[in-house]
Amino acid sequence: MTSERLLEEIEEEVTHLLCDLIRIDTTNPPGNEVKAAEYVAESLRRDGFEFVVRESAFGRGNVTTRLRGKGGKPSLLLLSHLDVVAANREEWSMDPFGGVVKDGFVWGRGALDMKGMTAIELMVLKLLKREGVKLRGDVVLAATADEEQGGLAGAGWLVQKYPEDIVADYVVNEGGGLAISVGNRNVYTVNTAEKGLLWLRVRAKGFPGHSSTPNLGDNAILRMNKVIERLNGYRAPVVLVPTVQQFLSNMAREDATLREPFSHLLAEPDDADVILDELAKTEKLLAEELRPRIRMTVAPTLIRGGVKENMIPSECEAVFDCRVLPGQAGAEAQMLIQRLLADVGLEKLTFEVVHAADASESPAETPLMDNITNVLREFEPNCGVTPVLMTGGTDSRFFRAKGSVCYGFQPMRPEKTDAGTVVKREHGVDERISVENLVFGTSVLYETVKRFLT
Repeated sequence: MTSERLLEEIEEEVTHLLCDLIRIDTTNPPGNEVKAAEYVAESLRRDGFEFVVRESAFGRGNVTTRLRGKGGKPSLLLLSHLDVVAANREEWSMDPFGGVVKDGFVWGRGALDMKGMTAIELMVLKLLKREGVKLRGDVVLAATADEEQGGLAGAGWLVQKYPEDIVADYVVNEGGGLAISVGNRNVYTVNTAEKGLLWLRVRAKGFPGHSSTPNLGDNAILRMNKVIERLNGYRAPVVLVPTVQQFLSNMAREDATLREPFSHLLAEPDDADVILDELAKTEKLLAEELRPRIRMTVAPTLIRGGVKENMIPSECEAVFDCRVLPGQAGAEAQMLIQRLLADVGLEKLTFEVVHAADASESPAETPLMDNITNVLREFEPNCGVTPVLMTGGTDSRFFRAKGSVCYGFQPMRPEKTDAGTVVKREHGVDERISVENLVFGTSVLYETVKRFLT
């Protein structure tokens, strides 16, 4: 089957798969992913696959299957998650769980993050079997629960309980693949690394009093305000991890206008803020996307304090989202935060880790990356390919901890608005993916997997 032939055959089927998946509401919390897992299982059944649906808890469904190879090549996991974030129907121009095709796009929550990838990977697996591709390595497919809440009821649970079913030498997951427009050509990203996280709850203590005499109380909100000011004003040292170094080098080579600033940044990382401030005058989005990729960040995300309008609050708490680079540890970040707050009054502050996940990074020089690059350049001869660091987290970290090489790769051409700008719609209003990109992503991934494992 040629790539051109593939493009003609799969459009209706892969679009139908995604529309059906969107119509199954798997908003997490609570998730209820089992219905979507059973839908994937039934689709696999129609193509003669054996599969297993497992629930980590009531309604938290995960489905796995395997297409066995004859040996001689590594194994590959096609990974996706079935849960989605909440969507406010009043903010959308159409039902976020309607799975509607309109203006060449599939609309709905999860179209991009990441039921679109579930449909693509499911389609790839079906095509490999239908075409009788003589694989030399196993292809595993897993569509899991709970990624949006940390993955511990999904991929993390499967890795711990059933590693023989899901752990593979290589993993293709979310987090990359979207092309960056450079002049009249595209540079496709492959997520080879992601930051780790530390969600830290800080509680400030004071003592109450009447708010008409504020000088006689100890206002916990004011103490928390000092905490927020101190952490928000902190700028961590710049660290260029290998993935970011490669990204900067590749983009400098692909775009002449970036050659000077990115070469300067690589040579003098301590000048990063000055360099990015200057870059932001002409390439603001790129500059702002780079800032969190070169240092640890800390952002306040939740705050709660006070019980009554006329009472000085004796307690206030806030949650901070700290993102650390590969090679940095969450425990070290917590110690740093406490040192930064030493003069705020540590004796009146307590710290609680809400959730933590390690940063992770995979090598970019692998046979799979070579195949990705070669296939993309056959579909689009003038394109570039670069590794990229993801500021958020994915389930890939569970597999990197087991030694898997993990890449975020859902091949997508930039989707522009009528105004000509590229808009990120993951977790946003009117999330959608073009049918063209569904077909393109399936076609590129199919060719990549086929060549990698034959």
